[in-house]
Amino acid sequence: MEEIEVNGLSIAYSQYGSGNVTLLFIHGSYIDQTYWNDQMKYFQDEYHVITLDLAGHGMSGRERDNWSVEGLADDVIEFTKNLDLKNVILIGHSLAGSVNLYVATKYPDPIIGFIGIDNFKNAATPLPDEYDSQVISILDNLKKEFIATNEEYARMVLLTADTPEEIRQRVVQDYRNAYEPMGQAIMPEVFIMDKTEKALLPELRLKLYLINVSYMPTNMEALVEQVPNGFEVREIAGTSHYPMLESPEILNETLDQVIKQIIKYEAYKF
Repeated sequence: MEEIEVNGLSIAYSQYGSGNVTLLFIHGSYIDQTYWNDQMKYFQDEYHVITLDLAGHGMSGRERDNWSVEGLADDVIEFTKNLDLKNVILIGHSLAGSVNLYVATKYPDPIIGFIGIDNFKNAATPLPDEYDSQVISILDNLKKEFIATNEEYARMVLLTADTPEEIRQRVVQDYRNAYEPMGQAIMPEVFIMDKTEKALLPELRLKLYLINVSYMPTNMEALVEQVPNGFEVREIAGTSHYPMLESPEILNETLDQVIKQIIKYEAYKF
């Protein structure tokens, strides 16, 4: 693992392989780059593969007064510039879909592909009004009992009773160990991310590729309405929000197909 200073923080990252195309894997909230280990191994013989720990996560720095999703994206942009990455395919899980949406619209030149893993399931669509009280309750409970509320959220929303126990334990532990100052700032944004998506999805120059897990459906009508530059959804079976842990072989095969499609049809020129 390597380190680089980005926007005043140390960002931990790993890179393997070489090639004209860089696969930049960005993890979701409260977890870290090790969730991508199977993808790193699978793709490193053919591509330049990079994983990193977002600020406030994993081995990266936490010395920051103001936290936001856009701030995490700005780190990824500076990281991309500092390493002079070219022909980048962004691959983002969960919250990293929003992080990468900022990246791809603020710094589009080196980005040739955009792949979301189990995200944009209700693109640019606000939660129904009847959920307002639940959101208020979650945010209030986070302030009172951050660790316990994170665990409950992971168990109720991201995992199911059918999720393998080893995966459940790993995810729950990571959510319990989340850096609280970052989490308290980021979580309120998560519940209103539809506003950001509504503003930025029309600015995304690239086709939006999604690989989503069947445990929770994808709102296709919202994608048709909110993604004017094209999208493609591939669904894989699963019981949780973490296909890289639960079904790494299927995810790798699906990713491989999408990556090759991007290189062939979308943006890459040798």
